[in-house]
Amino acid sequence: MALTSDDFNYDDIDALDETKNLEDNLDDDLSEAEAASSDEQSSKYYQRKARWYAVQVASGCEKRVKLNLEQRIGTLDVVNRIFQVEIPQTPAVKLRKDGSRQNIDEKVFPGYVLVRMYMDDEAWSVVKNTPHVINFVGAEQRRAYGRGRGHVKPMPLSPGEVKRIFKRAEEQQPVVKVDMAPGDKITVLSGPFKDFEGEVVEVSPERSKLKALLSIFGRDTPVELEFNQVEKES
Repeated sequence: MALTSDDFNYDDIDALDETKNLEDNLDDDLSEAEAASSDEQSSKYYQRKARWYAVQVASGCEKRVKLNLEQRIGTLDVVNRIFQVEIPQTPAVKLRKDGSRQNIDEKVFPGYVLVRMYMDDEAWSVVKNTPHVINFVGAEQRRAYGRGRGHVKPMPLSPGEVKRIFKRAEEQQPVVKVDMAPGDKITVLSGPFKDFEGEVVEVSPERSKLKALLSIFGRDTPVELEFNQVEKES
């Protein structure tokens, strides 16, 4: 006998549909949970495998590179592979010509930025294509043929190197810096030897003094002077 529409139990069909929808939603939830778990595991894996790399940058552009790279990390969605950008610095005191002191930070490695990252093609490209970045520090790979220098294979810093660099930055006592060095030509601006010219032979930043050879009565005579008494010739 042929079946008609009256033979179907629509309540059973609705129940089956509802069960199927619940199963579909459960499958979707499981898929999302598995994906989230996978992303979390991948992030932890990249964290464990991340290494420190030295990146050569244009002179004087270290802070600009750090800022640009940190912005690119978020914009280009590589936060799970590039974790830190650092410029190791030590405290220093700069002595001005007027004798005043200015607290400054001196770069441990001028012209370089350190990046902790998991190295893959995408992360490499984000760093390498940041404005003012020259290249990673690494081993040069020669071309198999033709002319040119080939490319540089990034080489991670050893754990010992990293520890030494950051320990030096943390423990370094402030260094007194002055824009004078032995061999510089100077002119005396004040005091009994005003307008005399000479050559620096010794610098004592901690005392804010230097020793210079001045030509007095036709003879080179060592004279101790205050930093604010002299001007370096350009």
